[in-house]
Amino acid sequence: MNQLVNLSSVRDDTLWAVVASIGRTHRVAEVFPNRNAAQADRDWREQQVRAYAGFLSTSRQPAPNYSIRPIRRAELPRSWRPLPALGFLHGKFI
Repeated sequence: MNQLVNLSSVRDDTLWAVVASIGRTHRVAEVFPNRNAAQADRDWREQQVRAYAGFLSTSRQPAPNYSIRPIRRAELPRSWRPLPALGFLHGKFI
């Protein structure tokens, strides 16, 4: 059991997640291998929400807030799927 492990060959399973939050409910909307890609997706999602702000206020649906955080691949549920930017408009955020 005296094997040397090259740390550079160990794969880092950390991803960057765009997390959608409404109240106390948080859902991983999308995952990316780097923070820049996650930031671009978060900006796009926020732009989509701003574009539909009038509709959201008249339909009395809360708009999600988007944030970025690191996440490990093992933390994603097996049945996880990406959330559409305006998927919450279908009346089912969860």
